[in-house]
Amino acid sequence: MKYPTFFDTTDSITLYDPLSDVLGAFEEGKITFSYGDVVKSAGHSCPTMAGAYLMVREGLKALYPHALPERGAVKVLFKERQNEGTTGVIANAFSLITGATDSWGFKGLGGAYRRNDLMVFNADIPLHVRIIRVDTEAFVDVAYEPQNIEQDPRLAPLMQKLLAKTLNETEKVLFRELWQERVGKILENFDKVITIK
Repeated sequence: MKYPTFFDTTDSITLYDPLSDVLGAFEEGKITFSYGDVVKSAGHSCPTMAGAYLMVREGLKALYPHALPERGAVKVLFKERQNEGTTGVIANAFSLITGATDSWGFKGLGGAYRRNDLMVFNADIPLHVRIIRVDTEAFVDVAYEPQNIEQDPRLAPLMQKLLAKTLNETEKVLFRELWQERVGKILENFDKVITIK
């Protein structure tokens, strides 16, 4: 399986998952997610997926400055409705990594380890996402601004041709290269696109 090299060079996210620990899924309950895992889940790599990954990673770093983040122990609030724009796609990435879900998620073992009712949409928050620790109720607000990374001027006309289904083979190759090049730049320059308050 071939893919862009930045899938592997982008910093991964390691969490402690108490459910995995108690059931013996991962040694010491430690579980690591890469950007490639998010891409596999979504089926594509794009600025939205890069942003979702970065919001989770940087948000958890800020929320757990001295410890591994605990999977299943954070609540995630989204400013937009679930079906608004790319919110649902971003929520899937958050769910994959944090374990948080809304009503459809895992309901726990004897009241412990539950993952449901930890995701809320259309929340009254100032930025795109709020991540809350269930144990301490500490939270961080996170925003993603991909426009801070310049796009190659050749991308827009190629996108128009893609949508019109008029790309020739050479243009298809160039479009893919430029598209993933931008995603890689976003992931590399995360400090320019992520705001945490």
